[in-house]
Amino acid sequence: MPTKALTDASFEADVLKSDKPVLVDFWADWCGPCKMIGPSLEEISDELADKVTIAKMDIVDNTETPSRLGVRSIPYLALYKNGELAAELSGARPKSQLKQWLESHL
Repeated sequence: MPTKALTDASFEADVLKSDKPVLVDFWADWCGPCKMIGPSLEEISDELADKVTIAKMDIVDNTETPSRLGVRSIPYLALYKNGELAAELSGARPKSQLKQWLESHL
């Protein structure tokens, strides 16, 4: 399953009210490390589709949510379970490390 695009308007319904864990990737088109992990997150989304939804929020087009959540640097990954922040990770990592980190928190 491809990653899901999030907006400020959809964040509550798609993340906080989701019945499945959601990993949110806060990113921007100008961010090199964000572009590096993008393909890995797409692959992980396919591999773990039954366990987690992976969603992406462009912080340039959607400023309200990242500001409210205190996102200070990107890429920033935030895992939400039952509407609550369960784990967070800043910076780019190889796919194997991203997947291992995610699975350890699911």
